[in-house]
Amino acid sequence: MACVETSSNRPYHLVIFGASGFTGQFVVEEVARTVSEGPKGNLKWAVAGRSKQKLEKVLEQAAGVLSKPELRSEVDIIVADVEEPDSLAAMCKQAVIVLNCVGPYRFYGEPVVKACVENGAHHIDISGEPQFLEGMQLNYSSQAAEKGVYIIGSCGFDSIPADMGVLYTRDQFKGTLTAVESFLTVGSGDDGACIHDGTWQSAIYGFSDGQKLQSLRRKFNHKPLPAVGSKLKRRGNVFFSNEIQQYTVPFMGSDPSVVKRTQRFLVEEHQEKPVQYGAYAGIGGIGNMVKLMFAGMMFWILVKFSFGRNLLIKHPEFFSFGLFSKAGPTRKQMEASSFQFAFYGEGYTEGQDPSLGKPNGKIRTLVQGPECGYVATPIAMVQAALTILNEPKALPKTGGVYTPGAAFAKTTLTDRLNKHGIQFSII
Repeated sequence: MACVETSSNRPYHLVIFGASGFTGQFVVEEVARTVSEGPKGNLKWAVAGRSKQKLEKVLEQAAGVLSKPELRSEVDIIVADVEEPDSLAAMCKQAVIVLNCVGPYRFYGEPVVKACVENGAHHIDISGEPQFLEGMQLNYSSQAAEKGVYIIGSCGFDSIPADMGVLYTRDQFKGTLTAVESFLTVGSGDDGACIHDGTWQSAIYGFSDGQKLQSLRRKFNHKPLPAVGSKLKRRGNVFFSNEIQQYTVPFMGSDPSVVKRTQRFLVEEHQEKPVQYGAYAGIGGIGNMVKLMFAGMMFWILVKFSFGRNLLIKHPEFFSFGLFSKAGPTRKQMEASSFQFAFYGEGYTEGQDPSLGKPNGKIRTLVQGPECGYVATPIAMVQAALTILNEPKALPKTGGVYTPGAAFAKTTLTDRLNKHGIQFSII
């Protein structure tokens, strides 16, 4: 069982590392909103990062936004830097859980994971980078298990809605669920939508390193997961979806790899039947499709060369048609944005033999919520942390490196998310 108690030597339930970063500032606000949900109605927390002045500014900003002037004086500040291992060790020794908001994780994530494992702190990140996530599983899972430390990746929009959404769909289906396809749509207000360029940079480095990811995966020596029911067919690169009535492309984020890792865990550890998964994202009408194809071609060409990657990094707004920017979204844009995942599942109803014939049952569920990157992500991350603190007996029996679905399958995380605006429902 996870150790989640504070002590005189480990005074903080949560330490937000990278609290002065673009996403980190919103995680600070979300933690401040939810202090009453900590163990016994109390949550002890601190912020951490390289610059004391910037951290003070973030607390000042949060105090103003939330009308909580006490944040200026009651929240402690820890100075820590990924390039200074001793400072990371000192930070981790003081925390029950480190909420790591410092990305891109491929460059800055491993030193924090290493420090957490060595110093007994659980670790939650919001990475959407499969190479980092799977690399941490390969390199640290056995050490984390020995130490009783839980390293749980992709606990933001990537990939809690998808991973927990598949499990929710499975749990709602009366019988044996065999396959699910998800369709993501994103809504925005009159000012449009925007994503901070940190996500853009992660995508650039991820796509340029595709071969390394394949090499990493071979080191696991995984056997193929057994397929139950009809094999789920992969759809085209661009197609018109009757499900969401718009042009659609395969979802390029970490969701498919995270869901597959969860399903492997459930098969290997709990002897459950795996659910096949396909992930897609709606892009709108034909005008958006043409834009995306043009931007996609430019991206694929440039990402292969160092000078091209530098161009993409320097000019995110130009190459993404304004979707990514160095400034990130305004609060007004965030307030007007939302997401919706529609899950379409099939399987065998109760009493039907999954080894005989085609699936005979269908189910549709929804996961919907506020703006993806800076509203839903902090909510998901903080609720994941609160689930660890309040429900340690429901986590896997030993520490290790886990996906959200593997870590939280037996917890009330979906109920917690429902109460905070990320809603799971059956249609």
